[in-house]
Amino acid sequence: MTKKQQGKQSVRFENPPVICGAASVVGQKEGEGPYGDCFDQIELDPKVGGDTWEDAEGRLQERAAQLAITHAGCGKEAIRYVVAGDLLGQLMASSFGLIDLEKPLFGVFGACSTMGESIGIASMMVEGGFADYVLAMTSSHFASAEKQFRFPLGYANQRPKASTWTVTGSGAVVIGAEGAEHGKARIAGITTGKIVDYGVKDTMNMGACMAPAAADAIVTHFTDFKTGPEVYDRIITGDLGMVGKDILLDILSAKGYDIADIYMDCGIEIYGKDPQTNAGGSGCGCSAVMLAGYILKQLESGEWKRVLFVPTGALLSVVSFNEGNSIPGIAHAVLLESLVS
Repeated sequence: MTKKQQGKQSVRFENPPVICGAASVVGQKEGEGPYGDCFDQIELDPKVGGDTWEDAEGRLQERAAQLAITHAGCGKEAIRYVVAGDLLGQLMASSFGLIDLEKPLFGVFGACSTMGESIGIASMMVEGGFADYVLAMTSSHFASAEKQFRFPLGYANQRPKASTWTVTGSGAVVIGAEGAEHGKARIAGITTGKIVDYGVKDTMNMGACMAPAAADAIVTHFTDFKTGPEVYDRIITGDLGMVGKDILLDILSAKGYDIADIYMDCGIEIYGKDPQTNAGGSGCGCSAVMLAGYILKQLESGEWKRVLFVPTGALLSVVSFNEGNSIPGIAHAVLLESLVS
């Protein structure tokens, strides 16, 4: 049997699994941004027909899951496992939003890197023969995140320039075995990130917390796969924003890597130049909806041949912040390749 372990932290798939269906459901603000036409569904009701912000986020996940399964064409009965998570305490959005799927659930938490973690675990299950189809997904909601991590919305506090705006949205992908029909892209490999802590304690500057972890994951991926920036059409981080972007590029430059010409950050892109969002977008849903709504379309068309997708996360909680702890970061890299020759 071929050894699939690659370097220190990576996996190279012998029979790469395929993303055979994807879906993105977003809120009104995201729909009004520059990528609004790319998303599958734009929900104008901020509570999505529910009673609470947390209920609303669960409903976003439910809708994204159903759409992704429909787009995959495999049917709900073919889904063996679900790998999902969110930012809320005890993964409330995933637990309550996906209950009606009646599928075995792996609940995961990687903060805003959760989409990368979900895809990594799901891909290993499919390629290892443990499932034919696995649903990988995540979500976030502006109001539920603000309520949990910052201030009540009615407080109307001033937001510093380094702060980001939590994306209201859910992204989902169905991952199937090699040769699955309706494929959008193959998952050639993954690099699972490790916790990186530079001692930053500013909860209003998530980009600074996460950028070192993103740099570590990207450099580790290059080392493990014995490659460099030149083989990628895009290297895409999750939600570093304007501040985190500069830090990432500086760290990589110091290590001898220049990715500026092929670099993209979902947080910077999703809202365009909206001044209300300050440094950009954030949240688990940020990279997830950009992947499902835009990135996969570029790979499916053959416009991009190879993409390194690197969702980023800040590993804090209300408890850890109130106890004065720093905010470690983590990032998970997913190597995506076009099926178009």
